[in-house]
Amino acid sequence: MVNIKWEELGFDYIKTPYRYISHWKNGEWDEGHLTEDNKITISEGSTCLHYGQECFEGLKAYRRKDGKINLFRPDENSKRLNRSAERMCMPEVPEDKFIDAVKQVVLANEEYVPPYGTGATLYIRPYLIGVGDNIGVVEAPEYLFSVFCMPVGPYFKGGMAPTNFIVSEYDRAAPQGTGAAKVGGNYAASLLPGYQAHKRNFSDCIYLDPATHTKIEEVGSANFFGITKDNQFVTPTSPSILPSITKYSLLHLAKDRFDMETVEGDVYLDKLDEFTEAGACGTAAVISPIGGIQNGDDFHVFYSETEVGPVTKKLYDELVGIQFGDVEAPEGWIYTVE
Repeated sequence: MVNIKWEELGFDYIKTPYRYISHWKNGEWDEGHLTEDNKITISEGSTCLHYGQECFEGLKAYRRKDGKINLFRPDENSKRLNRSAERMCMPEVPEDKFIDAVKQVVLANEEYVPPYGTGATLYIRPYLIGVGDNIGVVEAPEYLFSVFCMPVGPYFKGGMAPTNFIVSEYDRAAPQGTGAAKVGGNYAASLLPGYQAHKRNFSDCIYLDPATHTKIEEVGSANFFGITKDNQFVTPTSPSILPSITKYSLLHLAKDRFDMETVEGDVYLDKLDEFTEAGACGTAAVISPIGGIQNGDDFHVFYSETEVGPVTKKLYDELVGIQFGDVEAPEGWIYTVE
């Protein structure tokens, strides 16, 4: 039996017994296999090391009340990985291969899927990297696709409690750059501003649009949403924003289940008083309510710094209920691992 205090988990690396690995060479993927080795050996000339030719994904497995295991929309993670791969000039990982690899890893590490009711989940990290002997700025001669996993608790320490964020003077991505792809370079750009935010006791940064610095784009490594006074669900739109599967799921639920008007549009920093509630959303964050945003000397509070807004709570309960199998899911959203 695994000896883990599930309710006390943070968002930290834990070595689990098995991971999946597959190699692309001479124009095709091999069959792939599970391995117990959590180390990879690659050429010192690998493009992932020098030129950032890599991308990755994040999804979760959820233990249901009946003991079975759910995956939430893994087909969308597969599609997004392949859009990122196309942007980085890497080969596609076929969707059936991606989903099969994820299921293999979850089943092989089933004892690490946290029990129902603990609030913890199994976080799954697929990644695709350019490898092989190379030194020029060109696409790699070979590629490696791997999937590993670990049990996790909430990404933000507050969990489902409001926390505060600060507007960053830095950009996480450039106009017409790689902001919409899930690639390491975007996250590397966020390390320094994130560190500075944490030193000032903020949960993370608010990143503005890189062209004008007038509109909210992302919240740390998550997407932003706001609830207006007239009950609209609003989320930013931009070619620099990572298309969050959680965000698009919330857009669907807000419209179809709660009859809310949904808007993908501009969220201007000087018009935050239009919103009664705000939050960050993503696979890791799920929904993290935003208490307030620090912008220079100005501090704007949304619903409350201590209490979760009613609409945010309603959306959270619906989404998490679907993920854990307690609420009926829209067709095609849930894959059972068996």
